[in-house]
Amino acid sequence: MKHYINAIFLLATTVLFAQSNETESTTNTWKGNRPDGHAPISVMGDHTHGKGGLMFSYRYMSMDMEDLIIGSDDASPSSILIPNGGSYIVTPINMPMDMHMLGLMYAPSNRITLTAMASYIAMDMDHITAIGGAFTTESSGFGDVKLGMLYKFFNKDRNQLHGNLSISLPTGAIDNADTTAASNGVDVILPYPMQIGSGTFDATLGVTYLKQYDAFSFGSQFNCLLRIGENSNNYRLGNRYSLNNWLAIKARNWLSFSVRLEGLLVDEISGANPVLNPAMIITADTNNSGGTYINSGLGFNLYVSQGSFKDLRLGFEYASPVLQNVNGTQLKTNETITVGIQYAF
Repeated sequence: MKHYINAIFLLATTVLFAQSNETESTTNTWKGNRPDGHAPISVMGDHTHGKGGLMFSYRYMSMDMEDLIIGSDDASPSSILIPNGGSYIVTPINMPMDMHMLGLMYAPSNRITLTAMASYIAMDMDHITAIGGAFTTESSGFGDVKLGMLYKFFNKDRNQLHGNLSISLPTGAIDNADTTAASNGVDVILPYPMQIGSGTFDATLGVTYLKQYDAFSFGSQFNCLLRIGENSNNYRLGNRYSLNNWLAIKARNWLSFSVRLEGLLVDEISGANPVLNPAMIITADTNNSGGTYINSGLGFNLYVSQGSFKDLRLGFEYASPVLQNVNGTQLKTNETITVGIQYAF
C-alpha cells in the first residue's frame, strides 16, 4: 500500500513542477465563465482552472431507496422473508440518505488543478422482520476524504481533454452500530450499506472530454474507482466504473439547462465482515451487492457573470434510474436530488 501511495504522489509532484511555468493561450478555448461552463452539479472533476484559480463548493445530495428488486425485477419485501419461502429473517424496505460535500479546487499552473473533498453522510434504514416486527437503524458521520489532481492535456478550438487522479483516504467509519429488533437494546455493527466509509485507500482514474459551441456544450467523462487492499473488517467494497455523458443548452448568459446519461458498473463486495450474519438480512449478504445501472438526470445551472458575486454558480439536478440490474436482492433507487453552490476566484 505504501508503495502505491508514494508512487502516485511522486508522479503528481513531478508533473506539478514540470508544468509550473507553462503559459496557455486564452483565445478560442473552452470557457468556464458561462452557465454551461461546468457540468451538471452531480458530476465531479468536470472542469479545470487557470493558473492561480481557486474555487470553493458545497453540494447537498439526497437519495431515496425504497422497495426491493431481484436482478431487474420488482420483489415484495414479504417474499424475501423465511415464512414466505424466502431466505432471510429481516429485510430493509426503505433507505433515505443525505450527503453534504465541501470541495476545494486550486490551480498552481495552467496544466494542474488540485482538488480536495470532505463529506458528511446521514442514513436511515427501515426494516420488517419475519415475525411481523418493524424497526429503524441510523448511521451518520464524516466520510472518506478525497485528494486529487486534474491534468489538462489540451484546451484548443473549444475542445478540452483532462485526466483525473485522486486518492480516497479511509477517514469514514466502517464500525457504525445501532440497536436492532434482535439485539435486546445493545448496539450491534450495521451491514455494509449503512457504513460511512470504505475502510481502504481507494484510487480514482479518469478522463474528461469537453466541447463547447456558442449555444450549447457537451461532455463525456469516464471514471474508474479502484479499491486497494482489504479493510480491517476483512472485506473490500466493489470497484466502480462509470461513463457520464451530458448536454447543456445555454438559454441565457446566466442560465443553462442540462440532460445527463450515465452508465455505471459496480462490482460485488469481496470478502466479508465475520461479525455480520449473511442469513439474517439481505444487506449483510455480500451476494446482494453490485450491479449494472443506467441513470438519467435533468438539471440547470445559474451563473453570475458580473457584480459583487461574479463567478458564483448555483446548480440543481434531479436524477432517476433508467435501468437497474442488481446482483441478488437489493433496495431499489428511486431518485437522487443534488443542489450545490460553486464560487470561483
